[in-house]
Amino acid sequence: MAIKKAPEFFYIVMVQLSIPPKKGMVIKMANINLSLQVIPNVADELVYPVVDKVIAMIDQSGLTYEVGPMETTIEGELDELLEIVKKAQYICVREGATRVISMVKIDYRPEGVTIDEKIKKYRTKK
Repeated sequence: MAIKKAPEFFYIVMVQLSIPPKKGMVIKMANINLSLQVIPNVADELVYPVVDKVIAMIDQSGLTYEVGPMETTIEGELDELLEIVKKAQYICVREGATRVISMVKIDYRPEGVTIDEKIKKYRTKK
């Protein structure tokens, strides 16, 4: 059975609020991309060490990810990615941040989207 077309927001709301799909509609959460930037409010010399701990947590998740100079992009299901965002906040506070500002970008497509399909052509072979 095919997924009926609806606004992407509709799918996200249904999954997040556990709203059952309409009769005959099949909802399958495919892998999506989430980019996360955390800015912990700590002394300047502690910013990178705190961010490194967040990246270590992402690495331990086993999900595909890429670290960039301003954010880390992770590939996975929406629920697990949002859990990572939540854990990132806790890590920053545990490490002494009095406040955490986070920027989150989500690229969601019902049939899925991968990091590789977006940037493969830009990677250089070594």
